Amino acid sequence: MDKKNYALQKHYEWKGKISVSPITHVKNKEDLAVAYTPGVAEPCLAIKDDISKSYELTRRWNTVAVITDGTAVLGLGDIGPEAGMPVMEGKCLLFKEFADIDAIPLCIRSKDPDEIVKTVSLLAGSFGGINLEDISAPRCFEIEKRLKEICDIPVFHDDQHGTAIIATAALINALRVVGKKPENIKLVINGAGAAGCAIGSLFAKFGVKNIIYVDKCGAIYEGMDNLSPAHKELSQKSNPNKEKGTLSDVIAGADVFLGVSAPNLVNAEMVKSMANDPIIFAMANPTPEIMPDIAKAAGARIVGTGRSDFPNQINNVLAFPGVFRGALDARASDITEEMKIAAANALAGIINDDELNENYIIPDAFDKRVAPAIAAAVAECARKQGIAKK
Repeated sequence: MDKKNYALQKHYEWKGKISVSPITHVKNKEDLAVAYTPGVAEPCLAIKDDISKSYELTRRWNTVAVITDGTAVLGLGDIGPEAGMPVMEGKCLLFKEFADIDAIPLCIRSKDPDEIVKTVSLLAGSFGGINLEDISAPRCFEIEKRLKEICDIPVFHDDQHGTAIIATAALINALRVVGKKPENIKLVINGAGAAGCAIGSLFAKFGVKNIIYVDKCGAIYEGMDNLSPAHKELSQKSNPNKEKGTLSDVIAGADVFLGVSAPNLVNAEMVKSMANDPIIFAMANPTPEIMPDIAKAAGARIVGTGRSDFPNQINNVLAFPGVFRGALDARASDITEEMKIAAANALAGIINDDELNENYIIPDAFDKRVAPAIAAAVAECARKQGIAKK
C-alpha cells in the first residue's frame, strides 16, 4: 500500500485525531452536585464578578482555538472548511503532543473577513489563545491585524509567524557557521506572500538590512509600477539599493537565498553567482526551489528545506507549541515581534558550538528541549514587556 492510501486508511480507522477527556469524573450524586448543579453555580458567580477567574476555574488557561476558513490548506488550496478539518485536527494533535495544550479545531463557513473576525472575536472568551491557520493571502493579513486589535488574548497566524521564527533561528545558526553578521549580508526572498513577508519582517528585526523580495514580476523595489498596496508598503522597507530584474539577476552576490515559492526555480548557475559560502533555504514543499544535492554541488555551504528527509528541516512544529505554551503560561495578551525574536534565539541556542555544523543548524522536531526552551523565553519576554498577567 502506498503512503497516500495508508494515510487515508488510518484516518478511516481513527475517525478523527483528537477527543475530549475528563479531568474529573461523575460516579455518584455528590460528584454530580459538585461538578454540575448546584455546585457549579459558585465558579460561575466568581467569574461573573471577575472575568479573569475564568483562567483559574475553567480550562481556558490551557485551551487554544485553531481557526481556518479552508482557503489555503496545506498546499491544496481552497478546498473548504470541512475538507480542511483533518489538517486542523492534526494541528491540535501537535499542540497536545509537543506542549500539552488543549486545542479545538474551528472551521468557519465563510470567506468574508468581516464574518470571520466577528465569529472569532465572539468566541475569544472561551480560549486562552487563537491560532489562525491556512487562510489565504491577503485576507489573512487583515483578519489577523483586526483580531489582534480587538481580542485580549494572543492571536497568531502560524503560516506567517511560526515559519518566520524557525527561519530566523536557522539563519542565526547558519551565520554562526559561515562567520557573517546579519547587518552585512544580502538576502533574497523568493515569494512575497504571507510567509515571505513575515519571514522578511523578522529577519529585519534580527538585524538584516539588505532584503530583496522577488515575486512573479521580479524584484520588488520602491517606485515599481502596478504594486499592490501591501507590496508598495513592502517596497519602502526593503531593497535599499533598488535592484531590479529577475530572480537570476538579483540572486547574484547574495549571501542568503530563501524560497517560499515553487519547485525548481533556482539552478546551479544561480548558486554559483552568489557570494562566498552561500546559504540556501529552499522551502517549497514537497519539491524545493532547488534540490540540496544540486545546491551543494554548485557551492552552497548550507542548505535547508521544509522536508524531513533532508538535513536542516525548517518545520513549524518547532515553534508554535512552545510559543503558545509560553504565552499561556504568562497569560500574555499578545505575541509580539520581540517574543518571536526571543523564541528564535532560544531555538537557535539549543545547538551549542560543538554540535553546530553545516548539516545541523536547527534542532530536530522531536528534540524534547525545544518547546520548554521556547516557552521559557517567550514567557520571560512577555513579562519584561508588561503584557503578562501571570
